[in-house]
Amino acid sequence: MGVLSKVAVVLNERLAMFEFGVVCEVFGLDRTEDGLPLFDFRVCGAVAGKPLTSSSPGIVVTPEYGLDELRDADLVAVPAFPFGSQGFDPAVVQALRDAAAAGATVLTVCSGAFLAGAAGLLDGRKCTTHWRYVDQLAQMYPAATVDPDVLFVDEGALITSAGTAAGIDACLHLVRRELGSTVANKIARRMVVPPQRDGGQRQFIERPIPDCDSDSLGDALRWMNEHLDQPHTVEGLATRSAMSTRTFARRFAAEAGTTPVKWLTNQRILLAKQLLEDTTLDLETIASRCGFGSGALLRHHFQRLVGIAPTEYRRCFGA
Repeated sequence: MGVLSKVAVVLNERLAMFEFGVVCEVFGLDRTEDGLPLFDFRVCGAVAGKPLTSSSPGIVVTPEYGLDELRDADLVAVPAFPFGSQGFDPAVVQALRDAAAAGATVLTVCSGAFLAGAAGLLDGRKCTTHWRYVDQLAQMYPAATVDPDVLFVDEGALITSAGTAAGIDACLHLVRRELGSTVANKIARRMVVPPQRDGGQRQFIERPIPDCDSDSLGDALRWMNEHLDQPHTVEGLATRSAMSTRTFARRFAAEAGTTPVKWLTNQRILLAKQLLEDTTLDLETIASRCGFGSGALLRHHFQRLVGIAPTEYRRCFGA
C-alpha cells in the first residue's frame, strides 16, 4: 500500500480530543468498502493500557499499545497536548526521536509540534503550530524556522500543522502526497470537508495593538487606529509624536516590530475583517472606511495578508 501501511499515534496526558479525533478519522477508520486502503492504526502511550486524561472533562483515553509500536511505523502522528515547564515524558521523546531516525514520517497537529521540538526534529527545518503558540515555539526551539501564518508546513519527513482544523488539511495533504488524489478526495468526501486547502493559506490571526514603552509612540498608535480612514505619512506621524522622521521610524520599528506602513496596513485589514463579519456593507464602502481608497486596493492587501479574497472571508465568517 505504499509508505503509509502502519500509522502510530502517540498520546500524552491531557491530550486534545479533537486533534486526536482528526488523526483517527483520517487514518483509523476502515473504509475498505469504499475501495480505500486500510491502515494498520495503533494508538500508543508510554505505558500500554494506562488511561490518560484528556482536555475534555470526564473523558479518559486508554492507549492499547506501548511505545515499541513506533519503531517500525511509517507515520507517527502527534496530536495536541499541553507543553511547558513540566516537559514531556523522556521515554516518549526518545521513542519519537528513534522513530524519525528509523525513517518514519512525523506529523504534528497544533501544539504537538512542541514534542517534535523536544525530540530535536524541528532543528534546521521550517514548521508551524497554532498562532497562539508560535512565539513560544520559536523561543523554545531557536534552531527551527517558525512560520506563524500558514496552515501546515511539509518538510518531507516532518509535517507540522496549525490549530484544530488545519490538522485535517495536513493529514489529507499527506494522504494525497503518498497515496494520490483519488484516495485523499474519497476520505475528504466521507468526512464532508474540502479535499484540499493549500498549506500556504493564512491562519486567521488577530493582531492587536502592541504594548509600547514610549507614551508618545503609544499615543500615535492609538490615534492611527482611531483614524484608519484618513491618509497618514511617516512625516506627519513623526510631527504628531514630536520626533524627527528618522527617530520616529527607528523607534516605531523597535517598539512595534514593523514599519509604520506595514502596521497601518495590518490594522486596516483587521477593521476590514470586522466589517466583513459584522455588516453587509459593500466592498467599496468598507475600503473607504478602512482607508484603502478602492475595493481593488483592499482586495490586493486582503489577499496578500489573509490568504483569501474578502468575499470568501465574508462567506466563511460573516453573520
